[in-house]
Amino acid sequence: MSKSQETAVYTHGHHESVLRSHTWRTAANSAAYLLDSLKPHMKILDIGCGPGTITADLAALVPDGRVTGVDHAPDILDQARATAAGRGLRNVEFAVADVHALEYPDDTFCVVHAHQVLQHVGDPVQALREMRRVTRPGGLIAVRDADYAAMTWYPESPGMTDWLDLYRRVARANGGEPDAGRRLTAWALRAGLTDITATSSTWTFATAEERGWWSGLWADRTLASAYAARATEGGHATTRRLRAVSEAWREWGRQEDGWFSVLHGEILCRKNV
Repeated sequence: MSKSQETAVYTHGHHESVLRSHTWRTAANSAAYLLDSLKPHMKILDIGCGPGTITADLAALVPDGRVTGVDHAPDILDQARATAAGRGLRNVEFAVADVHALEYPDDTFCVVHAHQVLQHVGDPVQALREMRRVTRPGGLIAVRDADYAAMTWYPESPGMTDWLDLYRRVARANGGEPDAGRRLTAWALRAGLTDITATSSTWTFATAEERGWWSGLWADRTLASAYAARATEGGHATTRRLRAVSEAWREWGRQEDGWFSVLHGEILCRKNV
């Protein structure tokens, strides 16, 4: 394995409160813009696969093909393997990888997919260059990322506004770009991609159950995940401030008219011959 070229620190880590969100993700709710382009025989690379729920869905959609899920964090791959095994999937494998320097030959995959990855990496343009390199001519590079500055909610809450300001500062101090969704096309153009279809879609949390789940995982994440440690150790927030932000999340979650929307940018890029 070559030395990693990654320079950013993953803001969230893999605390249970983070995985609560990651394991909820499916191909249907997180990669719908890609699904109509899939064919049963395709060979897919899923970058930043995490616990493997999207990876497993992609493998089920290409029964005559194969999916390789890769992640920068070795420990999470055991959970990804368990996810695939629990679904009886035999056309999927997992490996450690750095998206800046993928150890696959040129023109290997029909589709290279990354969900919520480029916002966390040190050089998203280089990451896209590598994704393009390992994609076969005529194949697809598919990327979806949230845009934190575009997240919106009701009712207004000073504590939630403080959360957003704090999160964006911590993420940037870690070397990432939290407002990645709006930048995907620009990054792709800089990476040499030209055949780009840009779209957007949202996650919306508006029912009592959705509000309770979304507010609870962020309230817990604010206090107990790697993000909390990076916020305090980096001098961005005190523990007292994090407690106030956590309680603001819980208070929003108790509002019967509460509504939260997460905007995502998406790009589907075809690699021209």
